[in-house]
Amino acid sequence: MASSAEVHVRICGQEIIKYDLEIKALIQDIRDCPGPQSTLLELNCQVKQKFSKLRLRIQDLEQMAREQDRETDRLAIQAEAESQRKQMLSNQTVWRKANLACKLTIDNMEKDELLCGGENQSTRQRKVTKESLVENSSNITESLMSISRMMAEQVKQTEDTIGMLATSSRTVQETNEEFKNMTGTIHLGRKLILKYNRRELTDKLLIFLAVALFLATVLYILKKRLFPFI
Repeated sequence: MASSAEVHVRICGQEIIKYDLEIKALIQDIRDCPGPQSTLLELNCQVKQKFSKLRLRIQDLEQMAREQDRETDRLAIQAEAESQRKQMLSNQTVWRKANLACKLTIDNMEKDELLCGGENQSTRQRKVTKESLVENSSNITESLMSISRMMAEQVKQTEDTIGMLATSSRTVQETNEEFKNMTGTIHLGRKLILKYNRRELTDKLLIFLAVALFLATVLYILKKRLFPFI
């Protein structure tokens, strides 16, 4: 039976796939959008909402990876999160290209409509056309600014990820240095223990010789006192 963590990871992955498919469908709608600019703006708003939800779910998946106890599970979930993040970046690139192509198509259509109208259009019609062009230009500018802000946010997230990886690398290096220091300390302790054992053996031998010499001296004195003629 799957654990609670595995169920959460699976659900998170399914939601990521769902948002990815919805984003692809909206990008296709942008490619096919015949106008006007207000319709394109509405589609872009929906895409931005889906990207925001997708980004949050990918961050949740990365957090789940960091919480895994087993190294194999952590690496597998990290790889899946990285793959989904790359796919998201690829979708953002396709989205920007679809936007530019759609805006160009709409602009060309509006220019053709203006040219087909001829020079005999009324002043009122020309005024409405100018207002429409101004509105369209404003909408395009707003869309480009939104895309620019999204790219800046993505760059910041990438910098944060790089910083986290650098911190992890430093931690691993520090741990390695600690292990080296511990190995040196253990080696030094072993040498001291061997030296102490040799010194202890030497001390015991000297004590034994001293005791033997003392006993021999006592026996010699007793012999001379008790048996002086022997």
